[in-house]
Amino acid sequence: MKTDAVPQRRVHTKVSDSTLHLTGALLIDTVSVVDFPVSAEFTVIDIGELSHMDTAGAWFLLDCQRRAAVDDALPEITGASPAQAQLIDTVSQNMPPEDASVGKTMSINDHLEAFGQKIVRGLRMVVELVSFLGQVIATLGGILRHPTRLRLTSVVHHCQEIGLSAVPIVALMAFLIGVVLAFQGSAQLRQFGAEVFVVDLIAISILRELGILLTSIIVAGRSGSAFTAAIGSMKMREEIDAMRTLGLDPVTILVVPRVLALMLMLPALGFIADMSGLIGGALMSWIELGVSPAVFQTRLVSNTDVWHFGVGMIKAPFFALIIGIIGCYKGMQVGGNAESLGRMTSASVVLSIFMVIVMDALFSIFFAIVGI
Repeated sequence: MKTDAVPQRRVHTKVSDSTLHLTGALLIDTVSVVDFPVSAEFTVIDIGELSHMDTAGAWFLLDCQRRAAVDDALPEITGASPAQAQLIDTVSQNMPPEDASVGKTMSINDHLEAFGQKIVRGLRMVVELVSFLGQVIATLGGILRHPTRLRLTSVVHHCQEIGLSAVPIVALMAFLIGVVLAFQGSAQLRQFGAEVFVVDLIAISILRELGILLTSIIVAGRSGSAFTAAIGSMKMREEIDAMRTLGLDPVTILVVPRVLALMLMLPALGFIADMSGLIGGALMSWIELGVSPAVFQTRLVSNTDVWHFGVGMIKAPFFALIIGIIGCYKGMQVGGNAESLGRMTSASVVLSIFMVIVMDALFSIFFAIVGI
């Protein structure tokens, strides 16, 4: 009766005449129990009596060879069948180098060096952004002298994408912010019998700060990222290089229409956000406090300075310029792979929102100093 040969499920080792003899089946489930002669010295590893060997066994042999090396002289592996020799060679080519160790612990100097490199990279990016802004302003100056260079169709298209398409989300966001302000303000002001002052709270908060600030943040995440993705995709496909080869200026064709459309549409979106926020605040004041729309309107007109609205509108073009310049600049920095595109798009949104908040803080300080 014919039976299949069952490999010996254990590996035996023996050292004789500077040769390590291995017998049995050198498999993944047996390498962990091999009695490796740590103290023995050998210059040859004989595997001629191994019945079976898998990838784990080949790795074990190469590891034994490394551990038994004397003065960088590796023991020779003999007795391998052609299949075993091929397997050992394949595993050997994929073994990690001996110096592949865990990174060293960073010292204080290393941390200081890394921090300094980040500062230098940040300063270099600021210089490049200012240079890019100057290039855009110079191009705008050239367009003012020669208006026919302006691609009006592109500007109108971007106005629709930036402005009209963003109206629903901006209006809903501002409406809910007005509702939240009225609800939270009423809960606090009711304790002092000053519910009517919720109108002043809503008006000043939305018209002066929250309306345009939150609108800019939404536009930065929505349109700023779109600028980076669109220009970055063209950079990946070398379309921008093709433009330059044809004598076309990418700043005139790609950047200026987007920046102009953003500077035109952000004040309009800010106005819509202000009106939606006031409507949401008035509605919640009516429901929660019983302040009728007529009383809300009277209080709003009589007690709210027009400069509160003016402050928000003054900020809008500056926020738009920041978002547009950063979005287009990051698009121009995209490399030749999709990973670079994703990284630059994310960096564009984060940097735009950060710079908008910083600029808003600077405006707040300035208007506080001048008494507005």
